[in-house]
Amino acid sequence: MTASPDWSDDENGGLNPRDYVSSLARGLEVLRAFNRTRRKMTLSEVAAETGNTRAGARRILLTLVHEGYAVADGKLFDLTPQVLELGYSVLSSKGAWDIARPFIDHLSTELRESVSAAVLDRFDVVYVSGAQYHRVISVGISVGARFPAHCTATGRVLLAAQPPEMWPGMLQHIPLTRMTEHTVTDPSEFRRVLEQVRDQGWSLVDQELETGLMSIAVPLHNSAGGLVGAINVGVPTVRMSPAAAIEYVLPKLQDTVRNISDSLKR
Repeated sequence: MTASPDWSDDENGGLNPRDYVSSLARGLEVLRAFNRTRRKMTLSEVAAETGNTRAGARRILLTLVHEGYAVADGKLFDLTPQVLELGYSVLSSKGAWDIARPFIDHLSTELRESVSAAVLDRFDVVYVSGAQYHRVISVGISVGARFPAHCTATGRVLLAAQPPEMWPGMLQHIPLTRMTEHTVTDPSEFRRVLEQVRDQGWSLVDQELETGLMSIAVPLHNSAGGLVGAINVGVPTVRMSPAAAIEYVLPKLQDTVRNISDSLKR
């Protein structure tokens, strides 16, 4: 389930410094570095990207190699598919997404577009399920993919669904990074956008994450009204206008979410 994030700026989340394992944190940062830069990196590149010394980065990389999470090819290091085990067990254990998957597949086939599901992780959305409809031009998002919440349709419906008492901290700390020329980066405007999303119950984002990509999303709740995640339809802008997405895609997306919610009650 999607829990309300801690929006405080305390990096350790209130953790006692004596309980903080800095070596583990540095190792996780090395893993994340491959995600946000490139697939293969030299020791010097890893050290520079993560702020580690060369000696520290070397120890972490060699540990990852020893445990099977990375391989060394001459001067280059690369992650192995084994890193998927670190997150797959969590994603696959969410029973709600097992129930939602047939509905997601059906919607993708009906619309002939790609459909995905995401949960909120602090300032990002992480995709936990999806169905890619194969066209010459398609929108494919793999399970485990992570994107900034502020400029994605799934992110906005999940942010907008947070309890009112969470909004001040959320709006104060979320980085409004400019991804394209269309990205909303003004804090006041972003708050107005979230208020509109909250009031209407859905979000459409037009080319704010990536030029040429439009998406529309609706939040998914369980039988108790708790926020589970969001379901999203992604469409290349060459194929559909925002008005057409609202008229044609949104009603089918809303029906799908209602059907999933009803199934979660059983």
